[in-house]
This record gives sequence, structure tokens and C-alpha cells, in this order.
Amino acid sequence: MRILITGGAGFIGSNVTDAFLAAGHDVAVVDDLSSGSADNIAPRARVYRVDIRDAALDGIFAEERPEVVCHHAAQVSVRRSVEAPQADAEINVLGSLNVFGAARRHGTRRLVFASTGGAIYGEQTGPPADETHPCRPRSPYAVAKLAVEHYLDYFRATFGLEAVVLRYANVYGPRQDPHGEAGVVAIFMQRILAGLAPTIFGDGEQVRDFVYVEDVVTANLAALRVATPRDETAIFNIGTGRATTVNALWRVIEAVARPTVGAYYEPVRSGDVRRSVLDPSRAARLLGWRPAVGLEEGLARTWAWFVEHAGRKAAEAA
Repeated sequence: MRILITGGAGFIGSNVTDAFLAAGHDVAVVDDLSSGSADNIAPRARVYRVDIRDAALDGIFAEERPEVVCHHAAQVSVRRSVEAPQADAEINVLGSLNVFGAARRHGTRRLVFASTGGAIYGEQTGPPADETHPCRPRSPYAVAKLAVEHYLDYFRATFGLEAVVLRYANVYGPRQDPHGEAGVVAIFMQRILAGLAPTIFGDGEQVRDFVYVEDVVTANLAALRVATPRDETAIFNIGTGRATTVNALWRVIEAVARPTVGAYYEPVRSGDVRRSVLDPSRAARLLGWRPAVGLEEGLARTWAWFVEHAGRKAAEAA
């Protein structure tokens, strides 16, 4: 299968690229390297250093003629979206429209879109949110992701493209950039390695659903072949259904990493929701996907990668 991955140099996109290549697919990557790293990209993937908003994207599609587009390129920071909502929309909305338009013009059959369940549902008061939960985005980032889902559904209904949306929970794991992609696990571990105290915003009792990147990769593999309905976009939550407070997350990281300093607390940030947990039962039923890596195991693997990565960087600098 010929696949084009946008954002394929990033944390999630590069892990997905590796899995697609390992499965025998023909893979091309589009990434402007504004937050991703060329070091993340497997040598067998063809690489185009292009912004998804650029007109040059059309020529890439003309050359590659991908059967499937896996769209991961994005501005991924909620905090940055709050500070600069227009810039967020330019990348996440207009950039996505450029991708979808090129896909339509050049015969792409299926679009897989990396969306967010961690932000798109807004505040939750009851059990884990399923895909029918009302969408109440509380940040420009979440607003943009929801808008792109609607645009994708328009392309499906109007032009006949197969459309799959994967709404990710809070993804963590190897290759996550604590600076560019702002995941709390990566930020905590980077600060521990630097001997600095991690920051917990608010009281730490805000609840999240942490899903390991390897599990997200298997969801993307399943999304390549899942049957899509004719009358709607196929939308799947990709999370664990397990509620974990940030304080509880910190306690597990403390047990794994044994830091020399404790965490400290600062006021809650604008745009952050109090509770976000996803119900993945539809993905289990229709996508054949279930998370396989528990939080404790995933954090141990992630810490081992951060330690190894830091050691490698130190050796290169010596």
C-alpha cells in the first residue's frame, strides 16, 4: 500500500512510519521539521521537507499518488493555541484543508486523521466519554481539531473519500519531545534528568487518560483496513478508559525514576480541562483494537528511553 504520512518526523508520526514500513508498506513522509526531528525518520521512507500549508504539497501528491494519507502534522500545544489562536488555525485548519484537497485531486482513497479525544470533548462529569459525548472544546487547539473533523466529513460525503478519525487520549512514550510536543510525561522526565523540579498545574487532581504510543501505532495499522460506513466518518476513541490524576502519574514516575527533587505546584492554566477519560469500546468492537501496555509498564519503558537518549546525546557532545 502506498502511504503518505504528514508529520512523520514527529513523536507519534515517526513511530507510525516505522510500523507501516515494518508491515511492508511503501511510505513517504511530509514534515517541515519545525517540531519533529529528521533523526526520527527511518531511512527507507522518502522524505519531503515541506510545510503542509505550502503549494508544493500538490506536487508531492502528484509524484507519490498515495492510496492512504495518514495526517498527523499539526500544531500540538494547547498552551500555544491559547496564546496564538490564529497561528494554530493556520496550521491545523488551513494546513489540513491543503492536505485534503491534494488528496482529492490525486486519487487518494482513504484519509486517516489524528484528532484529539483528550481535548475535543471538553469537561466530563460522568463516566469515560464515548464517541457520542457532546464536543465542548475549551481551547483553540480543540476547536481546530473538531473543525477539521467536520471538513473531513465534507470531503467524504462530497468526493467519496474513505475517512477515519482517531481521537487520541494523552499519548506518551519514546521520542516525545518535552519542548516541541509538550506531553506531561516527557516534561516530567526531562526535568528529572536535568535535576529540576517538575511543575504540576492546579492541585494535581485533574484526571487524564494516558495511552502508550505503541498502542496508538497499532490503532493506526488497524485504521488502514477497517471497513468505513458509506454515510458517516468512522470515528474511534484511542485511549485506555483508565482515569489517572496527575498526582498519581507523578507517584508512578517517582517510583520509576527516583528523582532527587519533588514536584511543585503552580496555578491552573487556561484551556486545560479538569477531567478527560476516553471510552475505547467502539475501537475494540469495530477496529479490533485494545490497549496492551499498562501505565506502569509504559512509564518504565519511556524512562528507559529517556535515560538512553540522554546518554547518547552526552556521548555525541563529548
